[in-house]
Amino acid sequence: MKLKNCLVILAFMMFALKGNAQWKNEKANKDTEIFRYDIECEGIAKLGSKLVKVWSYSKNPKHAISHAMKNAVHGIIFKGFGGGGQGCTSFSPLLKSAENASNHEAFFDAFFADGGEYLKYVSAATDGNIAPGDRLKISKREYKIGAIVNVQTDMLRKRLEEEGVIRGLTSGF
Repeated sequence: MKLKNCLVILAFMMFALKGNAQWKNEKANKDTEIFRYDIECEGIAKLGSKLVKVWSYSKNPKHAISHAMKNAVHGIIFKGFGGGGQGCTSFSPLLKSAENASNHEAFFDAFFADGGEYLKYVSAATDGNIAPGDRLKISKREYKIGAIVNVQTDMLRKRLEEEGVIRGLTSGF
């Protein structure tokens, strides 16, 4: 009888922990789902890549850090960035028309889903630690977190061309 009670309690605890983890993940997605971020060039990267700093906004600093890579890829596709110091030149967004984005909404929903394909084109440029100057509290309940990431723009462009989202560089005008 004691064994049965222990097994029931253990099973209940496992379900509760799993539900709590899913709830936290959904809360993080809701907190950063509107793709509110700033992107800037951080320096020169390897050929075919861009080294960028992404400033993500969130109520919880951990959420902003976890979504920095998603925001970086989103920024390369839809925003681009201006030039600056450290040998940076301006970069135009890969997708120049908002109409193309709405025509391929299903692709982008799957592409930017949790654990989605966007992860193939981005990597953290640091060991995951955030510098003290890159963790800013901008209001009573909101943080602005800066993370440096490397985005493989050439491979990303090729993938978007294959999907028909953007036209290839070799296609006619």
